[in-house]
Amino acid sequence: MMAGVTDRAAARSPTTPVPAAVLLPLHRDSAGTLRLVLIERTAHGRHGGQIALPGGRYEDADPTMRHTAIRETCEEFGVDEATVEVFDGLPPMRTRSTGFEVWPFVGGLRAVPARWRPRESEVAAVLDLPVDELADPAGVGERDMYVAQWGGRQRVPVRRVGGHTIWGLTLRILDRALPRVLAGEFPV
Repeated sequence: MMAGVTDRAAARSPTTPVPAAVLLPLHRDSAGTLRLVLIERTAHGRHGGQIALPGGRYEDADPTMRHTAIRETCEEFGVDEATVEVFDGLPPMRTRSTGFEVWPFVGGLRAVPARWRPRESEVAAVLDLPVDELADPAGVGERDMYVAQWGGRQRVPVRRVGGHTIWGLTLRILDRALPRVLAGEFPV
């Protein structure tokens, strides 16, 4: 069990973050292109419609945050746990508006299904994207966004790839991890 996580979950106050974990699932396609798999969340919920890393809330049955990331990835992608390998964990980061503290993990998919089987209640689409496109500086920009918790419009950093806009915590995690991925630090 993750020390302190269960206690925090039980004694949560409005200012105590909700523990969660995500995975940056990497793989190489048949041509050898390095790819990262993201999801588009369904329209409902706090993060509805957003492009995200697979993951979710820590549950008391999860022995570690690493396990949370693997469990959630398998549930959201419809893949077997034996196909997921975790290479490294990154320092936890907090969302700026929805009250989550997220533990990111970089991992690999040993086998990619011929067809993704996303959990329809949570995942609108699975996005299997080339890392080079995610890292392309041409996709970096800003966008005016309204989020209810902000109480108004704000200009936020974004990354556009494949007709999708990535922002928020997912973008901050990618900005931290992509240089390491491109430097070949992970055995994909």
